[in-house]
Amino acid sequence: MPLDELLLAGNRMRREGVGRRIELCGIVNARSGACGEDCKFCAQSARYYTNIPEYPLKSRGEIVAAARKGREDGAARFGIVTSGNRLTQDEIEVIAGAVAEIREDVGISPCASLGALSEEAFSVLKDAGLERYHHNIETSERFYPSIVSTHDYWERVDTIKRAKKAGLEVCSGGILGMGETWRDRIDMARLLKDLGVDSVPLNFLTPIKGTPLGNVDVISPIDAVRAIALFRLILGDKTIKVAAGRESVLKDFQGMMYLAGANGMMIGGYLTLAGRSVEEDRALFREIERAWGEGW
Repeated sequence: MPLDELLLAGNRMRREGVGRRIELCGIVNARSGACGEDCKFCAQSARYYTNIPEYPLKSRGEIVAAARKGREDGAARFGIVTSGNRLTQDEIEVIAGAVAEIREDVGISPCASLGALSEEAFSVLKDAGLERYHHNIETSERFYPSIVSTHDYWERVDTIKRAKKAGLEVCSGGILGMGETWRDRIDMARLLKDLGVDSVPLNFLTPIKGTPLGNVDVISPIDAVRAIALFRLILGDKTIKVAAGRESVLKDFQGMMYLAGANGMMIGGYLTLAGRSVEEDRALFREIERAWGEGW
């Protein structure tokens, strides 16, 4: 399909599925680096030398303070993110305490991305007030072994199912531009639809020096917006937010991600990478709201 027709179709589906609702999210890198997994895109793996800060789990007070900053930046949701694929019970309790305080005192919806948690851990977090759990499937089942070998694709799917069983909303997406095919992207979108996730973050690979994907060419802006439109057409009324890589891939054309069907973005930076200034993103947000108000 010609790109202009595809974007029109994606934008029409966005209007019908989610209307003018834009979801802004912020995150805190609550535990950084020293991860034992071998995800080829990730700066936080202990298997690669990427010269990022490494530190243990932040305190409850530090996490809550970061949530307050996210609220000030304009985010409606705030994610607590930790490196690694497991947490100790003590770490779960710290995060549960932070979630309870954020929910009660900060006025922002708490989310978390903490790896492959057990049913018991999900129950503790849900009781504390956690609303949404983030756990990316990253790509298609077919392509996943080319990216990660230290854990299985279906472990990620099973984690999503446990989160849903605990009564949590689920945020799950992945990274585009790692060398996958268009079929991989479509299969990924279809699985997310089948899993019934609530929100789909789309990241574009930012090659990080020291990782196995550090020299990969970034995806083109045209392919990026085409992918956003395809995800919208497949996922219908789900929130689709664009996260890491939007600055380096779309550059001055970031408004096109909303024309293609996105209805959200992450602001205030990412795990190990800085994003645009909050002021620039707020200005974009206001322009999109104005354009949608005029029937765009």
